[in-house]
Amino acid sequence: MLSLFDWFTKRKKPLSDMTRSELRRQELLLEKERNRLVNRITKLATGKQELFEKGVSEKIPEVRRILAQEFELKTTEQLMMARQLNIRSKEMLTVSRLRMLRENADRAKATGSKLGLISEKDILKLGKLIENDAIKADMYQQRLDDVLAIGGEMDEGIAALSQAGQTVMDVWDRMDTGMISDQSEAFDEADRRVREQQAAEE
Repeated sequence: MLSLFDWFTKRKKPLSDMTRSELRRQELLLEKERNRLVNRITKLATGKQELFEKGVSEKIPEVRRILAQEFELKTTEQLMMARQLNIRSKEMLTVSRLRMLRENADRAKATGSKLGLISEKDILKLGKLIENDAIKADMYQQRLDDVLAIGGEMDEGIAALSQAGQTVMDVWDRMDTGMISDQSEAFDEADRRVREQQAAEE
């Protein structure tokens, strides 16, 4: 799959000139690739857990050594997949943003705004940010919004998690720290609180 930089430098049609339908196709391709990476990372994490549990019960040093080597290999692959996932997440975020901007372009033109327009220079700038492993998706999201100059009133519900979404994150954090141990109980609480917040906003 071409990176955003390749889209700009190697394709006849720059990403900045793609139509809504073309951007949507790219978005779906990136989503499929991102899901594949997520599934692979999840599978590797499960495999590592199983290897670790085997090592705990295994008393033969030679066998433990093999299990440790497999654990290390899976960890290396997991880190490689995580870097790819970081890049794909940023690419997908960019394409999604551009598609939303394109959907608002006609309305923006009527008011003389530049909303929905992005320059070739901006695409190059985003490409460099995407390829930088040190910039994670959440940090990139802020940089992306700055580059695209999306108005706060338009992006308020997009740039960050809503209060309801943050509620789910909070429940997961409490499970991580052991404050909630029962998964069914945690799900019920998250579902109840999200429903309550959505009802309050109506």
